[in-house]
Formats: sequence, C-alpha cells, structure tokens
Amino acid sequence: MKAILKRGSFPQGNIEIEVGGSKSESNRLLVLQSFFPDISLSNLSNSDDTIVLGKGLKTNTGTVDVHHAGTAMRFLTAYFAAKEGVEIVLTGSRRMHERPIRILVDALTALGADIEYLNDFGFPPLKIRGKKFSNSVVAIDAQVSSQYISALMLIAPSLPKGLQIHLKGKVTSAPYVEMTLSLLRKIGVTAKFSKNIIDIGPCNQIPHIDVTIESDWSSASYFYSLVALSENLEIKLSSFFQNSIQGDSALSSIFGALGVETKFIASENKNSILLSKENVNLPDSLFLDLSDMPDLAQTIALTCFGLGIGCTLHGLHTLKIKETNRLVALQRELQKCGAKIQIGHSALQLEKSTGLNSDVSIKTYQDHRMAMAFAPLVLKTDIVIDDPDVVTKSYPSFWKDIKKLGISCVLVD
Repeated sequence: MKAILKRGSFPQGNIEIEVGGSKSESNRLLVLQSFFPDISLSNLSNSDDTIVLGKGLKTNTGTVDVHHAGTAMRFLTAYFAAKEGVEIVLTGSRRMHERPIRILVDALTALGADIEYLNDFGFPPLKIRGKKFSNSVVAIDAQVSSQYISALMLIAPSLPKGLQIHLKGKVTSAPYVEMTLSLLRKIGVTAKFSKNIIDIGPCNQIPHIDVTIESDWSSASYFYSLVALSENLEIKLSSFFQNSIQGDSALSSIFGALGVETKFIASENKNSILLSKENVNLPDSLFLDLSDMPDLAQTIALTCFGLGIGCTLHGLHTLKIKETNRLVALQRELQKCGAKIQIGHSALQLEKSTGLNSDVSIKTYQDHRMAMAFAPLVLKTDIVIDDPDVVTKSYPSFWKDIKKLGISCVLVD
C-alpha cells in the first residue's frame, strides 16, 4: 500500500487535534499496573506497541510475539523473568531478532533470572522461566539503551528487597530514566537517583490512584514540522503540560529557532499547546546534541531540509538499533529528495539545500517514524509514502489527523 500526499488549502483559523496518550508513559504505567492493580489509567495510548505490551502482560504461558515493539520486548523480558511460575517464549519480527538484548539479559541473569537464547546468542527470541531473584544489586551499561534501565526499574518495587542499579558510563536518553523515576514516585514507590546509582525500594501494595497520561510529544513533533514548513498554519494540540516529564517536550524550544511559536493553554478540562508560524531569521545550520531525545532526529533533519538549511545532529548512536537503522534509512531517502547528507557512527550532517526533487517515493523500512517524519514535505512537493500503515505502531490516526489540515492523503494498493 502507498499513501499519495498532495497539499491542499489550509482551513481558516487554528485546527484542533487530539494527540493520543504518550506511548512511553503508557507502557511504563501498564507494567506498574500489572503489579499494582489499584492504579487506574486514563488517556492510554492506542498504539500497536502499547496494545502488544498490554496483551503480553496478561499472558503466563506459551508464546508472546511483540512484532516490531522494541519497548515491549525489553519491558516484558524483565517482567516475565521476575514473575514466579511463568514460562514464556518471547519473540518478535525478523528485525526484532536483529536487535540486541544481551545487556539486559546479563543484568537479569546476575539477579538470578533464568533466560535462554533460542537462536543467536544475545538476541531474541528468548525462553524465560520466571523465578524469585536471589540478588538485589546489579550493574548495567547505561550507554546503549535507557529502556534496559527502565525495564529493571519497573520490576524493582515487586522484588522483596527492591533493587539497586549501578549505571556504568553516561546514561543514553536520560529523560526516559527520569520519566520512569517520576512515575514510580507518583504511585508512591521510594525511588532515588544519585551519582549513577538508582535505588528503588520494595512495595507490597499502593492505595488507589488515578493517573492521567499526557499526550505524546514525539507525535506532536510532526505537527511542529508542518507548521515550520508552512506560511501561516496554526494547530492546537491536546493534551500537553508545560512541566512535562517527557524529554521530547524540548521540541518547544528547538522548533522556536525554526519559526514555530508554542503557546501553552491551561484550562479545567484539558491543557493544550497552540503552534503558530513566527517570522524568525533562520540559521544557516542547526547544531544539536540529541542524546536525550534521539526519536526527534528524523523530524528535525527533514524540517531543516524542507526549510533549506543545514543541520549537524549528534548523539544518535541508538538509531542504529531501532525498527531499522535510522541513520542509513534517513540518508537513502533524503538523497532521493535531493539532499546532501553524511552519516557517521552517532551523527549526521545535512548540507544547506538549494532545491527539492519532485514526486518522490519514500520507503519506510517498517519504521513508523520514517513515514511520519517525511510526510510534512508535502508542503513543498507531492510525495508518496510506502507502507503507510506502519504508523499504527505509535500513532494510528496520523493520516486521518493530517487530513484535517487540508492535506490530501489517498491510500492505494
């Protein structure tokens, strides 16, 4: 299937879009809810990843297939390992079998877990026999993926002595670790983080608590890109908080330099952000370290290209182990559009562009963010997105929502 995108006329006034709940918050809270059923959740993400995780958490025997959901693979590995009596084969897509998980498995094994690799050493699929852990202190490499750390943190309150996690090296995507800490504290768990040591106390039960999940800032990034590439587009997005626990909320300051003004609107019913086009002197090139927010890399690179400016983005080493190697995928597809781009181990450099090729067909490589990051280029030229259904991984209503902006989106086989 393909999505054929063509620019139309923007509706008058601002367009209001309800962005779904944060996938990152939802996934963490679902794991915690499985340990503490008195947690009540609202505005839960309806993404494929969250649905897959939710189904997995209700399974005790047999096979759990997470498909492309990397977060589900990591969180469920720790969850099943710590759940006494379960016996699970945890598997996923072919790409998932290429995504490393040894660092997490090694840490769990050091705690006393029983995990077996069924194919290649260090990679899924896994056979997990849940058991009571014998240790309560563990060390883990913090430089590869914050999800490994969060996976351990989420099971920590269920362990008899809690868990002390010693982090080796600089933490990658640190805001996601802080998010996990914040959610643990929110439900009443004792959680401390100091000098590369995370200390989480045990918790037998918590009193009833209602938790409203903030909408997803990563999903909001595509609307920031659309406003940046427009002449006068205004979009109102709900429900977002000014003091967000999501690292990707840094969008509001990053895109300020690209001509997008963010106004926070608080009300009794919901909190929103109003995005509007602002006349600014664009830089010749943007220089950013995205170690704390690597999921924004594709959107920022595409926005800079569409604006005709360059960018140098660092801290992108985790992009190579995502749904695809995002650095390679970005380079290939941007070059189709006429970009001059170089990639390295953990960075990309995009030169200032002088033009954009027309009628480009973009491959998505089974990566939801490739589809959504390239879509805003429709404001510069007609564009075709291959495999558009891949967006259901994080944002099922994406194509429906961009149609509200007057963009023509025709899905064809």
